[in-house]
Amino acid sequence: MAYTKEEIYDEQVTSGIAAHVKEILRLMGEDTSREGLVKTPERVAKALQFVNKGTGEDGAEILRSALFKEEYSQMVLVKDIELYSTCEHHMMPFIGKCHIAYIPNGTITGLSKLARVVECYARRLQVQERLTVEIRDCIQDTLNPLGVAVVIEASHSCMTLRGVQKANAVTTTSAFSGIFLKDERTRNEFLNLIK
Repeated sequence: MAYTKEEIYDEQVTSGIAAHVKEILRLMGEDTSREGLVKTPERVAKALQFVNKGTGEDGAEILRSALFKEEYSQMVLVKDIELYSTCEHHMMPFIGKCHIAYIPNGTITGLSKLARVVECYARRLQVQERLTVEIRDCIQDTLNPLGVAVVIEASHSCMTLRGVQKANAVTTTSAFSGIFLKDERTRNEFLNLIK
């Protein structure tokens, strides 16, 4: 979703965050009057607002904006949806992809809305486990399909750049409802399709 600067950046919030960032830089021993750092507090403040822009969004509202009656009852799958989120434990990014499938029960939604739901929940302070479940529950509760499947594969910079420093580690989480939970054949079809 494209946003205007006015929709993302609140001037009062930007100046408040910037003041704290400047103090953090000072505490780290940096010279905040140095040319390369003069505008850094404001840049960081705007970056934080952008990467967390999903905090005030409603996933159900996104889906409801494009609901259609349709008697299609086979799997609808959108895979490899890029996601960018921020780990709430270290405030460092995690990046990956999300695969979503649902089996309609008389109602479908616009395909882009599934990607927008991922964006809505990913663009906030998050943990991957909760993100996976929030996406599933939003789709299940809003569309009332026969079932929903969500798999997320992501690389966490809090694990690759610091701490254990394992650059190739990928975390996979899954959440299923309805027929995907109850029927192994349906679940396996989904898992084979996203390989």
